[in-house]
Amino acid sequence: MSTVVTEKVHPFDAAVRAGRPPHKVADLGQAPRGRDEIPLAEHEKPGLMALRRQHAGERPLAGARVMGSLHMTVQTAVLIETLAELGADVRWASCNIFSTQDHAAAAVAVGRPETGGTAEAPRGVPVFAWKGETLPEYWWCTVEALLWPDGRGPDLIVDDGGDATLLVHKGYEFECAGSVPAFDAAQDSEEWGVILDLLRQVQGEDPTRWRRLGPAIRGVSEETTTGVHRLYEMTRDGTLLFPAINVNDSVTKSKFDNVYGCRHSLPDGLARATDVMLGGKVAVVCGFGEVGKGCAQSLRGQGCRVVVTEIDPICALQAAMEGYEVDTLENRNEAGDIWVT
Repeated sequence: MSTVVTEKVHPFDAAVRAGRPPHKVADLGQAPRGRDEIPLAEHEKPGLMALRRQHAGERPLAGARVMGSLHMTVQTAVLIETLAELGADVRWASCNIFSTQDHAAAAVAVGRPETGGTAEAPRGVPVFAWKGETLPEYWWCTVEALLWPDGRGPDLIVDDGGDATLLVHKGYEFECAGSVPAFDAAQDSEEWGVILDLLRQVQGEDPTRWRRLGPAIRGVSEETTTGVHRLYEMTRDGTLLFPAINVNDSVTKSKFDNVYGCRHSLPDGLARATDVMLGGKVAVVCGFGEVGKGCAQSLRGQGCRVVVTEIDPICALQAAMEGYEVDTLENRNEAGDIWVT
C-alpha cells in the first residue's frame, strides 16, 4: 500500500507558480518597525490571545480560506496572525485607501520570527495594501485578496464596509446577465466606474469566476453600518448569496468601539492629517448616534465648540441634554472649521 505525501506549498510560492503577485505592500523593509509594535497591539487584544492559548497546536481552522477586507493596522495584524496560527489560509486587503499602516502590512507579509521570513524572502501572509492607494489600486487589491493561486475563493470573508461582499455580488450579477453595464458619467460616481472597469476586465479574463466563488462562500462578517445596510438591502431583494453575521450591531461593537474607539481615533486622525490645533475651533458633528457621541466628546475635550446636526429627534434631544448646540445642517452652511460626517 503506497502512501501519498502532499507537498505543503507556501502561499507566496504557489502565487509565483501561478503567475500571480504573492503580495503587494509599500516597503517590506518596514517590517521590523511593525514587528516591534505588534506586541503592544497583542496586549490590547486579550480575547484573540486567549484563543491562541486555548487552541495552541490544534489548528481548528485548518483548511479554511479566510479573506479579509479591513483596515491594515497593527491591531488587524493581531487578528490576521491569530487566524493563521489557528490554521486558516488567510489573504488580506485594506478597506480604506488611507488607513493602512505600511509597517504593519510589511510585518504581516514578512511573517512572524518563527517563520524565518525576511524582507528579501518573506514567509508571512499575502497582504495587498499600502497607504495612499488610488481607487483602481484599491479595487485591484480587493480582487487579488479574493482569489487564491489555485483559482478558488474564500470560505469566509471578514468585511468592513462591504466592499469585498459588493464585488462578489456585482461580479456574480453581471456574469449571470452576460455583460457588465456601461458607466453613466452623469449619474454614477467615479468609484462605480472603476468597479465596472475592473469587473469587465475580470469577466474578459475569467468569465465564470464569480459564479464559482460566490456559491462556495460559507459566510461573511460585517462590522460597519454601511456594509450592514448593503446586506439588508440584498436580503430584502433576495440577492444575498451567503449568510452574513451583523457584527456592527452587537453591543460590544456599537456601544464600545463606535463610541470609545471614535473618541480615541478622531483627534488622532485630525492631528495626523492637518497638524492644526483643535482648541477654539467650531466643530460640526453630523449625527449623534454612537459614533457621533464619541466624536463630539473627543472634540469637546480638545476645546472645540461642538455643534451637532441630527434628523432624529431623540438623538437631537440627547445632544441638547449633553450641552451641545443642536442645529440643522442647512442652517450651518459653511459656518464650521471642522466637519465630521
